[in-house]
Amino acid sequence: MKLGIFTTLFSELSFDEMLHYVSSKGIEAIELGTGGYPGDAHCKPEELLGDNGKLQRFRQTIDAYGLSISSLSCHANPLHPQQKSAREADALFDNTLRLASRLGIPVVNTFSGCPGDHENALYPNWPVAAWPEDFQKILKWQWNEKLIPYWKEKNDLAVSLGVKVGIEMHGGFSVHTPATLLKLRQACGASIGANFDPSHMWWQGIDPVAAIHLLGRENAIHHFHAKDTAVNSENLNRNGWTDMTEHTAPRERAWHFRTVGLGHGQKTWAAIIHALQLSGYDDAVSIEHEDGLLSIDEGVDKAVENLKAAMGKG
Repeated sequence: MKLGIFTTLFSELSFDEMLHYVSSKGIEAIELGTGGYPGDAHCKPEELLGDNGKLQRFRQTIDAYGLSISSLSCHANPLHPQQKSAREADALFDNTLRLASRLGIPVVNTFSGCPGDHENALYPNWPVAAWPEDFQKILKWQWNEKLIPYWKEKNDLAVSLGVKVGIEMHGGFSVHTPATLLKLRQACGASIGANFDPSHMWWQGIDPVAAIHLLGRENAIHHFHAKDTAVNSENLNRNGWTDMTEHTAPRERAWHFRTVGLGHGQKTWAAIIHALQLSGYDDAVSIEHEDGLLSIDEGVDKAVENLKAAMGKG
């Protein structure tokens, strides 16, 4: 396994400054945002695809710092009911797949998307209750009419380009659990797998180790995000797991994101790495820093320290 990092948190740095910082921390692989929610500060697919010289210099610069690229990430909602948003996300995903193929990058990470509840909806609708029956009807329509047709087509495109798709199981999107990930994979194709982020398992009440074993048996883990979650039991009893309190108010939330080891201890993270190894995963463990209580430097340093120990890198 390689110690990696999702570089979107360094969007204020130049490309060379980012690469210098990352390599100075002993990190071996980078995950680059190409647009959507992560932004495209260091990797613009249309520019690179349209200029072979620029593409070659891009790769040579990364190589010069002794880094590899674990994945490209374009998290967005390609099934958004507002067609402008959906078209932009879809075009970005296609271009990111093509760029990954040109560069020999194995995985493109994204979200599954979440449709509305009918053709003329304005906003996504995320059903999370089995009753009343209305929610079941919405869910069936979303999967049969939107998710499966879209992702069948994208699975085929990914196969033709020799790239895998890492769907991040994230609340608010149609694929948010191991069950929904496997449902999409079974219906659409095996190029679709998980960009596994344990932080989103914890806040849904799912044991990440058990989820890794479950997905690993299907060879369905394509990439891994290293991010932790801290739970406030008092707020949890008040707000529940689907807490709508703004992330800018962590003291009021039932849970909030932390850097690796500050939500769950070293023993838990060692068990997660062990589960990944048992599943046959041997790619990047990509730090995603979204800890609002630590600076970037503090969060990265702590994550690197804790992951090196869990990974046996000393």
